[in-house]
Amino acid sequence: MLSYQTHLHVRISGGRARGIGLRVTKSSKLRPATDANRERLFSSIGDLVAGKTFLDLFAGTGSYGLEALSRGASEGVFVEGNRRVFKDLRLNFEKTCKSAGLPDSCGQLENRDVPAFLRSGGKSFDLIFLDPPYEDFTKIGSTLFGLMRSGNFVHQDTLLIHESPPELANAFPGWSVIRSLGKEKKGSPAYRLYQLSESSLQ
Repeated sequence: MLSYQTHLHVRISGGRARGIGLRVTKSSKLRPATDANRERLFSSIGDLVAGKTFLDLFAGTGSYGLEALSRGASEGVFVEGNRRVFKDLRLNFEKTCKSAGLPDSCGQLENRDVPAFLRSGGKSFDLIFLDPPYEDFTKIGSTLFGLMRSGNFVHQDTLLIHESPPELANAFPGWSVIRSLGKEKKGSPAYRLYQLSESSLQ
């Protein structure tokens, strides 16, 4: 059974909505990115966020996409399949937009199963945040990476950011890891930044 509370340590770490706390659903599968990890990530990708579009898959609380909006991303799509978690996502989106002075049109919220959403096809995005439950990723990771390509969600410059511990699979056909962030320690979350491989662009 899921329970709810606001964790004050889960906050937007930078930009126009900096300091805004996010409502979080306590769940065995939900792992909101810590402020420190998100700040490290966004400090690293820096200028790649402002003015860009994004897709936040397995959005959960929305911490990645909302951080991107706070830091100047133009618009994005959040996809979260759990209905109760989705309610928190909507509240967090509304709160962040109000704090940052952003219109509701800057984000599209989808309460859908992620693989089903990807199979429906869509437009390409500049940034994709991928943070599924680890146990789910071991089963569908390759499928997700394949669907993002076949569904036309990526272009040649799309940056895909995946959070996972180093022991999980990280090599997928058509993709290249261009950078890694975080400790390569078993059980510790790290970021891998992907782009389409040169062979897949030919």
